[in-house]
Amino acid sequence: MKQERVLVAMSGGVDSSLTAALLLEQGYDVVGATMRLSEDSRESSAEEKNCGTPSSVTDAQRVAEVLGIPHYVMDFSAAFEQTVIDYFLDEYQRGRTPNPCVVCNRHIKFGALLRQAEELGASYIATGHYARIERGADGVYRLRKAQNYAKDQSYVLYHLNQETLAHILLPLGSFSKSETRQMAEEYHLPVAHKAESQEICFVPHDDYKAYLRRKRPASVQRGEIVDPSGNVLGIHEGISFYTIGQRKGLGIAAPEPLYVTALDPVHNRVVVGAADEVYARELIASHPLWTMWDALCGERTVQAKIRYGKREAAAVVSPCEDGRVRVRFAEPQRAVTPGQSVVFYEDDIVLGGGIIDEVIA
Repeated sequence: MKQERVLVAMSGGVDSSLTAALLLEQGYDVVGATMRLSEDSRESSAEEKNCGTPSSVTDAQRVAEVLGIPHYVMDFSAAFEQTVIDYFLDEYQRGRTPNPCVVCNRHIKFGALLRQAEELGASYIATGHYARIERGADGVYRLRKAQNYAKDQSYVLYHLNQETLAHILLPLGSFSKSETRQMAEEYHLPVAHKAESQEICFVPHDDYKAYLRRKRPASVQRGEIVDPSGNVLGIHEGISFYTIGQRKGLGIAAPEPLYVTALDPVHNRVVVGAADEVYARELIASHPLWTMWDALCGERTVQAKIRYGKREAAAVVSPCEDGRVRVRFAEPQRAVTPGQSVVFYEDDIVLGGGIIDEVIA
């Protein structure tokens, strides 16, 4: 019987390396691929562990050699520049806080790489994300949280639809990080104890301020810090360096703590206010995507997550006439941030999500 081929996205880290090892043991015809995403990643030091750096390519090649699988380096830098980096810079210039990992996953990792897998005769692509995909008796694929909620990464996968879910394998969804490292040791993988990377993969040395100054100087012009009435309280270094809910680094002496409540790119202003002004009960999200259906047909009670690492909160999501969705929370939420994703869950099932456009107090 012919083995089914799977293309594993190998970043050179322990998660994707163990993914390849597990699938090989399960009988798949495993092919490894490391994506070269940005020329900027080549500026990173040898110690940095971001995807696509020379050191990460070397680590992935070492793992492939241990496993005895073919390994390719695939250059997606042009598509990445147009799809992810330009988006990242544009969002900051608009006074929003981007989520480049979500955009990369949608358009590059589960878009361009999946198409490349098809050209190589692979039925699936696999990644080291901590989430689960299950096909029910009804034939519907369901994207679920990882069993270890502390490591769950389903938030950044909400864009996956039925067609895509049918061709993805996520073998780490049932394991904890410590279990992953232990199994990597047992497979004698040379990256078993490699440190995790938390940086933005295309920003050298994780210095996004220097990156913005070099790539998009128009977004880092000095301007006024004002209160909700427009009174000038100080000067900021560029709206791109601030985010909703921020308290530190404002450089303002005030009797009560002040927090960033809004960014005004039209007037190049940072708006600050009291702690209670950072909370909002509603938001409008654009570009909604759903894992099990094409569109939201009516009002639905969900658990909504407004940023990676934050707990979900009870909410009702309903469609708007312009194609966006409105989300009303049972309790006000702190620091709802335009540009970030809001993701909807029922129990541990990911329903979908969208990009936060407007915040409604």
